Amino acid sequence: MKPSDKAYTLYILKCSDDTYYTGIALDIDKRVHEHNTSDKGAKYTRYRRPVTLMYQESCHDKSTALKRERAVKRMKRSAKEALWICG
Repeated sequence: MKPSDKAYTLYILKCSDDTYYTGIALDIDKRVHEHNTSDKGAKYTRYRRPVTLMYQESCHDKSTALKRERAVKRMKRSAKEALWICG
């Protein structure tokens, strides 16, 4: 399997200031840990710790994950919340 063929996960984090952060990762557990503890987490979340994983969605490849990330980032807050409330 080529690195580009690995399954990616789209995720939404809830930050301590009640905002949401959307990203993609190959290893979701490692990435959430990085957001909460290391300098490898996004600058946005670094100053809004702790963060909580609210939603995750598996994507077949990086291209699909990036397209989905872009779409989710454009969503209104209520639409993002509906992802985990409505399933």
